[in-house]
Order: sequence, then C-alpha cells, then structure tokens
Amino acid sequence: MAKKIFFYTTCLLLVIIVGCSTPQKTTKNNDKSFAEIETFLQSLIDTGGIPGITIAVTVDQDIVYANGFGVTNVDSKKKLEPKNTFHIASVSKTFTATAVMQLHEKGKIDINKPLITYLPYFNLKDERYKDITIKQMLNHTSGMPDVDDYEWEKAVSDEGAAERYVRSLSDSVLISKPGTEFHYSNIAFDIMADLIAKVSGMSFEKYVKENILTPLDMKESSFYYPEIKKSLRTSPHIGNPPKVLPVYPYNRMHAPSSTLNTNVLEMSRWAIANMYNGEYKNTQILSPETHLMMMTPTFIRNKDQNISIGLSWFMYPYKGMTNYEHGGSDDGYRSLLTLIPEKKTGIIILSNIETIRMYDTRNKIRDILLAKYENSTSQ
Repeated sequence: MAKKIFFYTTCLLLVIIVGCSTPQKTTKNNDKSFAEIETFLQSLIDTGGIPGITIAVTVDQDIVYANGFGVTNVDSKKKLEPKNTFHIASVSKTFTATAVMQLHEKGKIDINKPLITYLPYFNLKDERYKDITIKQMLNHTSGMPDVDDYEWEKAVSDEGAAERYVRSLSDSVLISKPGTEFHYSNIAFDIMADLIAKVSGMSFEKYVKENILTPLDMKESSFYYPEIKKSLRTSPHIGNPPKVLPVYPYNRMHAPSSTLNTNVLEMSRWAIANMYNGEYKNTQILSPETHLMMMTPTFIRNKDQNISIGLSWFMYPYKGMTNYEHGGSDDGYRSLLTLIPEKKTGIIILSNIETIRMYDTRNKIRDILLAKYENSTSQ
C-alpha cells in the first residue's frame, strides 16, 4: 500500500457521526468542490434519467461528505437519503474475499490448495477442475465461466442454496486452463458461500455478519435480503424514463458475488478499513500482512491500461497514484467503490438504475476532489 500522506483543507468539513437510532441528514458544508459535485449529480437526476444516486467521500478515518439525490422509488417519490440501502452487486466480492482470507489467516483455508480439498463433491465436466485453487478463484484466473442467468425471479433464500449451487455445476466446462488467463467469473465467487460454510461451520451470511459487518458496525447491511429493513430499501429501476422493476435482484445461490445490501454511510467504514490495512478505528478485521496480500497485484487483467487484480480488488494508475476499486452492476442497480491511498480518500457511489454511466460519474467526482487537494497543497 502507498505510504500515508496527510493533508488538510482550509475549509471546514462536517464529519457525519453515524448513529443507529437517529435519522441521517444530508451533509452540508461550505466547500465549493462539494457544491460542484452536488450540481453535477443533481444534473444527472434532472436530465439523465436517473432515479437516485447516493454518494459518500471519506478522508483519513472520517466521512467528510455524504448526500442523496433523487428518490428511492419513482412511484412513491420518497426522497433518497444516505441511509437508504442498495443492492451493491459485485462490490460484494470484496467482502467475500475478505471472509476467505480471514479463514486463510486462521489456518482453516489454504488459498493455494485446490478447491476439492474442501469441497470434494465439486466437479465440472472438464477434468481440469481438479487443479483449480482458491487463489485462482479470488483473482478470476480459475478458468471457470460466468453466470448465464441469476434467476432473480426465484428469490431462493433457504440455507441449502449454497451447496445445491455447487452440485449443480457438474455440466460446466472451463474456458481456459486454471491459472493461465483472466476470465471474470461470478460462478467462482458464488462457490465460496459453500466453501466458507463448510470450513467455518456457519452459513456464509452469518459468517460475514459476525466477522465483518458487525465488527465494522455495519448494522443495516446484510447479504441476506430478508434482513434488510423495508423502511430503508430502495427499488431497482430500468428504462428512460425510469420504471420500477417488478423483481428485486436476490437469489441466495449468488450471495457471495452479488447480494450485499448496504448504504454509503456503512460502506464508508468498509472503505476506511481497506485504506488502513484492514483496520477501522481500532477494529482489525484482517492482519496488515493478509490485507497486503489482497491488495498486491497477482495477475495483469489489461496490459494496455495497466489494470491488475489482487485478490478481488482491481488496481491501476491514475495521475501518478494507484487506485484500488471494485464496481458492481445488476438488474436495476449500479455501484462503485474507489480507494486512493495516496490521498487517504475513498469514494462510494450507489445508484438504483443499471444504465447510469457510473465510471464517467466517478471520473468527474474524482477529478473535482483531486483538483481540490492540489489547490489546498499549493496554497
């Protein structure tokens, strides 16, 4: 990880103190860079066909800005707030990978061993499946294909879903020899629910809640959708003008790859923990050494753009700084988490429509923030 650089702006930043019983309010401050961000995001609501966007920005170990734009649901027109929860799709994978690495750290999983060491009933039509290691699953070099149909409409929620999913893969064929090529695979991550359950002795969702979410005080977050408070939920949307999708993206068979529901306030704690080597305000969820393993490049995904992958995290250079991130996209939702360690800054953006140009949105916000930092250091 990059060495720590402290910086302070001349403007007062209002830090949100997140309480479990009091409603969250939109952050207000006098920094014109945040006003510029607000103008930009509001324009997406007004003219871009976007129902809702929430954002949080962290600096050092605090949330310095959080806000909501638009509505939770275009039919109810309920105002969107930072406390509202979203399906964050593939950003979920960073939590799943951390759970696996916790178990690796405890000696219960060796990520360099084949998956069949822990799940002997796992098999594919392709005999090379026997060589697939946990590490290859974490960095998308297992050679496994991607999911064709998430079957959200089935809303599977029983505890046996994880093992059934693993056993359902016997007709699948590998795309490439394990360890040789990058192929993004939600299947590989979804298998990890059963892996974590078998080695930990508890369901995937319970393990993550007890060992990651609760220690980070992420009380409104869960991989198990029925646990999410109805009063905090947003609705997925499609089309322009946006309409509410009748099916919510939830199927327990795809929990590890996709089904975490959370909000930008609680995701800020996750951003800070990953900025500080697995630690959030004196709570250590991973040792610094294990966290470094996750954030160290293991495979080059795109040579032209210099994009690498660690263990679930993607990394690439931007304006002389290494950015670490993961995005997510599923029916009706889009999400993005970006970490800039050189500036000790995290950016979390969640939207309740899949068609938002999320990376363009983040790029605009990131450039506004970086310009602000440049101006503050030159004064």
